[in-house]
Amino acid sequence: MNYVTKTMIISVITNIFLAVTKILVGLVAKSSALIADGIHSFSDLSTDFFAILGNYLARKPADKEHPFGHGKIEYLTSIIIGTIVFFVGIGVIVKAFNNEIVIPSKVVIIVSLMTIVIKYLLSSFIIKRGRDNQNNILIASGEESRTDVISSFFVLFASILIQFSDKVEILKYSDIIASIIIGLFIVFTGFNVVKENISVILGKQENNKEYLASLKKIILDNDDVFSIRSMIILKFGHIVTLDLIIIMNGDITLRDAHKIVDDIEDNIKKFDERVEHINIHMEPNQQLTNKKKKVKIQSINQ
Repeated sequence: MNYVTKTMIISVITNIFLAVTKILVGLVAKSSALIADGIHSFSDLSTDFFAILGNYLARKPADKEHPFGHGKIEYLTSIIIGTIVFFVGIGVIVKAFNNEIVIPSKVVIIVSLMTIVIKYLLSSFIIKRGRDNQNNILIASGEESRTDVISSFFVLFASILIQFSDKVEILKYSDIIASIIIGLFIVFTGFNVVKENISVILGKQENNKEYLASLKKIILDNDDVFSIRSMIILKFGHIVTLDLIIIMNGDITLRDAHKIVDDIEDNIKKFDERVEHINIHMEPNQQLTNKKKKVKIQSINQ
């Protein structure tokens, strides 16, 4: 069992507990916002299922038709996650407009506090695992879980405000307004997940500044490598491809240049185990080449 599956199992167990608790308490305490929050937690369960399935399919080995593997299934899975989340959010908003005005029980406050703490710890854990392993499925699932923390905060806030509705009449709408806000957060999160993963499928370049700086340091570590003309980094799920054009000392032998390129490839793969495909194109330093030609012409004229 790999780290993604283990992480998702923890998430599934937690979300089942929270979803059932929030919906049951919401029904008993007559809180539409808490019920909406429980539905949000159930959406987490569906995303967890797709996360596990997507990770399994994405790790299928490369074949003749897919030489770079099946890693992009990871992004397709994340798009499905985002789409589900998006429509769940719309459903929550529509339902909120049809809710009757009811003053929920104070027990909603306690349940909301418990949810905020548990979901924040869970989402932080999932996002950290995703970022540590550069896994979009975990990051998407973790970010979706993070919105559950925000939505629970609005449930908490609305539950406190509505207790004063007998003094300030407008506060009786707090529960309905909180439901709508929760729905908007869910829609926004789903949209961002879909947008980000479509961008990656279309060939979005890696833009993590720290990661790029570390790669450049490895490439330029050799004195005979003068500069990097082009560096394209594309992701195929858990596999990364790297396309480089480097400017090298034109006076060294082909054998030495080949040895330098091999060393660069080895060091990059040690730095990031996800990098499986590296293509390095070498070009001689034009200034040195022109200088050598000039010296040769001068010697002939003499």
